Amino acid sequence: MSKRLRRNQSPAFKAKVALAAVQGEKTLAELAQRYDVHPNLINQWRARLLESAADVFGAKPAAAEPAVDVTVMHFYFSALIFYAIRVC
Repeated sequence: MSKRLRRNQSPAFKAKVALAAVQGEKTLAELAQRYDVHPNLINQWRARLLESAADVFGAKPAAAEPAVDVTVMHFYFSALIFYAIRVC
């Protein structure tokens, strides 16, 4: 008997299987046979989907950091003004 290698399923595949489990039209055994994965994996994916489903609608995107640090920009601007005043 040969040992089956470990497979890494894509997130899209996991989502498809988890959604099928949430729908409840087929049993875990039927889903496991259809998608060729262990029923425990389907339960884990289903649980993760249900835990993070609220984040899809409720989570606000984090505020993006400004591309330029404002304090550094003020420093260079004040140095430029200081240089312009001394030269003139």
